[in-house]
This record gives sequence, structure tokens and C-alpha cells, in this order.
Amino acid sequence: MSNTFGFTISARQGRARTGVVSTPKGEIRTPAFMPVGTAATVKAMMPESVRETGADILLGNTYHLMLRPGAERIHNLGGLHRFMNWDRPILTDSGGFQVMSLTELRKLTEEGVKFRSHIDGSEHNLTPERSMEIQKLLGSDIVMCFDECPALPADRERIEESMQLSMRWAQRSRDAFGDRPGYALFGIQQGGLEEDLRAQSAEALRSIEFDGYAIGGLAVGEGQEAMFGCLDYAPGQLPEDKPRYLMGVGKPDDIVGAVQRGVDMFDCVLPSRSGRTGQAQTRMGAINLRNARHKDDPRPLDAECTCPACANYSRAYLHHVIKSQEIIGSMLLTWHNLHYYQELMAGLRDAIAGGSLDDFVAAFHARRAKGDIEPL
Repeated sequence: MSNTFGFTISARQGRARTGVVSTPKGEIRTPAFMPVGTAATVKAMMPESVRETGADILLGNTYHLMLRPGAERIHNLGGLHRFMNWDRPILTDSGGFQVMSLTELRKLTEEGVKFRSHIDGSEHNLTPERSMEIQKLLGSDIVMCFDECPALPADRERIEESMQLSMRWAQRSRDAFGDRPGYALFGIQQGGLEEDLRAQSAEALRSIEFDGYAIGGLAVGEGQEAMFGCLDYAPGQLPEDKPRYLMGVGKPDDIVGAVQRGVDMFDCVLPSRSGRTGQAQTRMGAINLRNARHKDDPRPLDAECTCPACANYSRAYLHHVIKSQEIIGSMLLTWHNLHYYQELMAGLRDAIAGGSLDDFVAAFHARRAKGDIEPL
């Protein structure tokens, strides 16, 4: 296990790459999917169960943890890893997106963002320096710089102003982060769907120098076609020898398309949120277990899946516990969804390493196009 942070690419196919991010807390195999543990927990899952799905790293949320239970409290209790019983790498986002999307009565200035908590209305001031302080108190292995992320669509002037502000905040984040061997700071590229603004952002981030680079400002309402259009150039604007992280993505077909375009890391609430609402993400596509057609179905959710939901329970049972709002329904479907995502990432890694990515992607799309139509 490395005592430093590093990134090694072991194989490429086209623009896709597979490799390993090395940290003192363990290796992260890429392409990687990070389950979201917003409030120091992946909802409906034990940490040991999350690890069993194949996850190498979790994501925590600066905004939520600073509000409850508080970064200082977590630090005094031994840090986020000990607090949530997860001894492997943790990435924390900066809190910027949540401040913009969840709070009201906020005031954006050059200094940072003043806002009221969505929990109790208390006033807070989040700046690049405070975001770095919070993430240090949490003990995050990968820290994200503080940025602003405007929702799309937005006019070019608004996007450019936001991007330039984010780049100034990126320099302040770098300065506040300091020299912390074994820990990493990622910069975040902004610029909306404007290729030249993305290039300017990438150049600014390169000049500051980060341990990894995120592609921000996507999956905010622009649609898959527009997102892929941006990803046709955005990853290539970032350093080749550093990990590239597409924030907040996504659906399985979004991930596959982004991997083909050179992205290494992903996070999204979809697999856990879907699990709590009765939806299974499978190789056949999304399946709604609330539908009455499953109530007498003795088959497993997915005969090829080895997760506990598929190995031990029928579709009829899953339908029953979900309709009855039993907690086990959320537990089983979340476990299944996270298992499927990690299985997908492992398949992508193997395909890139073996030079068979094109065949893997074709089979992925063909299976989903066929859908869940097998008869009883």
C-alpha cells in the first residue's frame, strides 16, 4: 500500500483508460464508481456490505456534514473514517453544489457564499478556505476545491463569470490546502457547454497544479447528447497523467459513454436512491419492482447476478416488501444496485485491459435494448 497519492494507467483503448489511484488508505481501481455516503452513511447499507459490492472508495458531502453533526465534532471523534466505520479512501465534495441547489437566502460574493441551513435556518459562510478546513477536519483522502456551479441552461456571460470565479476560488483552495503528503486535492473544470471556456478553465487549473481533475457543471439538466458532446473534448483538455472525475454521473449508459471518452471516476446517488424507491438497475435496464407484473414471479431479479437480493429472493418477494414499505426492500434493492454498478465498472476495466471495449459496449447496449422481456 502506497504512503503517497498517485495514479498509474495500465492500459488504454481509444480514449478509455484503466489503472489505479494509489492512496495510503488503499487502491482505487479505475474506472471507478463511488457510492454516495452523503451524511456519513450509504443509505440502507452497512459499510461492510458496501465493500462487499466491490467499492474501493466512498463519497461524503461537506455541506451536509458541516451542518450535522459538524466537522469539528467528527474530527474530535477520530475523523470521518472512524466515525462511519469505513477504513478505505473517502472523497468529499466541496459543498458548493449543495449550497447553490439546496439553500435559500444565499448571497454569492467574491469571498464565498453566505446562506441559511435547509435544516434549521442557521446562518453560515462557506469560503474556499473554510471548505478546505472542513475537509481537513473530516480527514478526507481526496478533497475537492470550492467552486460555483450554475444550472444549465444559462447564458454565456453567466457561465464565463462563474467559471472565472471558480478559477480564483481554485487558487485559494490550493493555497489553503497546503502541503499534505498522502492527501490529494482535485481541481474542478467549469465552462458549461462552451468548448473555449472549458479550455480556459483547464489551462487555469493546469497552472495551479492539482493531484486530479474533475469535470464539473454537467448532469445539471443539459441532457445526455449535450453532455457527451462536451465530453468529446473536455477530458482531453485535462492532464493525461492525472485521474479525471465526472461529478454527479450517473446512469449506467452515461457512465459507459463517459468511460469511452476518457473519464476515470464517477459518483451518483442514483443506485441508492433508486433502491429506496423500488427501482432496480440491471443489465436489462431499469426495472420497477412496484409493478404488479412481478407479484407472482418466482424468478430472481437477475439470474446472472450474485448479490443477496438475486441469490436469495424472488421478484414476488421483492415486490411484496417494497409495496409494503418494509425496510428490507430498500436494503436488498440498494445492495443489488450497488453490486450491479461495481460489476459494470469491473467489466469496463477488464474490457479495456483486454482490448475488447468495443465488444463490451455493444453487448451492453444490445442487452438493454432487448430489455426485461423474458417470459415466466
